[in-house]
Amino acid sequence: MIFISILIAILFFEGNFLQGLIALMVFALLVVYNINNFKEKKSKWKEFIEDFSSNLDIATRNTLISLPFPLVIVGDKGDISWYNNKFSNIISREEFLGKNINNIIKDFDVDEVKSGSKTLYNSIKINDSYYDIHVSIVNSTNKNYKNNLILLYFYDVTLNKDSLDSKENVMLIEVDNLDEVIKSTEEDKKPLLIAEIERNINSYAQNINAMLKKYASNKYILSVQNKYIEEEMKRKFEILDSIREINIGNMLAVTLSIGVGRGGSTPFENSNFADKAKELALGRGGDQAVIKNGDKLSFYGGKTKEVEKRTKVRARVIAHALNDLINESSKVYIMGHRNPDMDCLGAAVGLSSVVQKLNKECHIVLQDANSSIRYILDKLKTDSKYDNLFITPEKCKEEMDINSILILVDVHSKGYVQDIEIVNMSSKVVIIDHHRRTPDYIEGAILTYIEAYASSTSELITEMLQYMLEKPKLNQIEAEALLAGICVDTKNFYFKTGVRTFEAASFLRKLGADTIDVKKMFGNDLTTYVKKADIIRSAKVENNIAIAICPPDIQETVLAAQAADELLNITGIQASFVLVTIDKDIHISGRSLGDINVQVILESLGGGGHMTMAGAKLNNLSLDEAVELLNDAIIKNLREGESK
Repeated sequence: MIFISILIAILFFEGNFLQGLIALMVFALLVVYNINNFKEKKSKWKEFIEDFSSNLDIATRNTLISLPFPLVIVGDKGDISWYNNKFSNIISREEFLGKNINNIIKDFDVDEVKSGSKTLYNSIKINDSYYDIHVSIVNSTNKNYKNNLILLYFYDVTLNKDSLDSKENVMLIEVDNLDEVIKSTEEDKKPLLIAEIERNINSYAQNINAMLKKYASNKYILSVQNKYIEEEMKRKFEILDSIREINIGNMLAVTLSIGVGRGGSTPFENSNFADKAKELALGRGGDQAVIKNGDKLSFYGGKTKEVEKRTKVRARVIAHALNDLINESSKVYIMGHRNPDMDCLGAAVGLSSVVQKLNKECHIVLQDANSSIRYILDKLKTDSKYDNLFITPEKCKEEMDINSILILVDVHSKGYVQDIEIVNMSSKVVIIDHHRRTPDYIEGAILTYIEAYASSTSELITEMLQYMLEKPKLNQIEAEALLAGICVDTKNFYFKTGVRTFEAASFLRKLGADTIDVKKMFGNDLTTYVKKADIIRSAKVENNIAIAICPPDIQETVLAAQAADELLNITGIQASFVLVTIDKDIHISGRSLGDINVQVILESLGGGGHMTMAGAKLNNLSLDEAVELLNDAIIKNLREGESK
């Protein structure tokens, strides 16, 4: 067409008007023909598209109806718009059109699905079957229907669920205070007490259809199906409560430590999980169940106070083992937790004295001195004997060799140790602590002495040094450091104080510890006292629990802890929490009189400690968000307490 138009122009330009006119007429005919041909093709194409779309809609409808698995279409408000025959069969042809999907799937959250954060619901029970439900969203292009559609595909996993339910788990049960309970019972009632404990455990095993085998006087192993463990988790292991209620003349309550291993590929792996879980339960003070499912840990119970063990056999065994390890080592390094308190420092100073008397080079790893330990540090500096005792973590890393031993005092958690790199560098690690064992405890230690019943690490060190030296002797300042450590963690012998606590204090007093000097270590100046009063003034009390926030100019965890202690002196307050912001991190100090377990509350926020004294650190949160998280943890804990 372009060529013809050029040719016509040339003809007219050359003066060949007749030929040009004929060519123009031919050109016009061609234009008319092309236009008609284009319209005809367009009409046929449109007809083809419409026929194809119609056929596609029919095919789609037929496919949806005849899908080999159940399908439900839901509106964006959760109303059921349509479902196919397969789904109609699994709901026994009951009518659900127009009803909300929550009538079938209680946990279904439309907003969660629309945001894309939830695309699968696992093992949803409908009648007698279980289904995995896959969710997808269809964006509507229909102008008359602006809402999106949600498609739910149901995949039958009943056989998988049955197989999972019948999978065998390993449960280990230990009566963790059997000897103490029996000793507290009259002679003629001891057989009855033992029989009642066994009857309860045998009855429990029968109720959960478990294979039970007793392999020691106070230890049992059970093989339990998965579905019964799930039920026990819902009931929060009521066996802990029923055992505790046994009363046949025993002065002490009977408590159990339970470890459950599940999720392993073999029974052997589940057995290892159960061992670690029970060890963790015992390390946290007993009277609780711990479930280890692969890397995931779940805790139930742990509401009672730890039972003090009267015998010092373990202290003697640990002391002798530590003696051997120290003698085999070239150097000894002692390290505590971040922001060390008097218990941490006192234990370190007392242990360093023993090491030096064993003629071994010893250093205490200390980064910074806070106000709570400054008094004792200043006093130590006046004696040249302690000039080279303290070193920085950096210097420790430079000096440490393969034959050195690292002793951790008052800490066993990876998140709270002063410098985790030093722990990783050391080939020999010893742990001495009194805190309840946390899930992130340091593994691989060649010697671990964690006694949750003890008032303080200083108490444990005081007991051990009596067995580590033939004629145990400490300088006055060393004895006072240990006594101060005991005083701090017992709040001047108010909390967690047992017979062995007073025995340790008596021994230190005999070595020359001056109680007046110890009292001076805890003195506050007027400025500090006023700051503490400002913190207490901000407290808000609800359900006998006080929550206080430190003013912006106060950035000391020690002050926060002291304020939390002071709040317990107010009538009606059973527990207290004080929050302080330090370098964009929020530190929480929790204290309790014993009725409320602050350890469980703060452990849910990543912290730990004891029933009556615990702490936690929150990162990248505002104070309001931290308070909200704390309140949620408190409410959850109180609710669980009521349900029991």
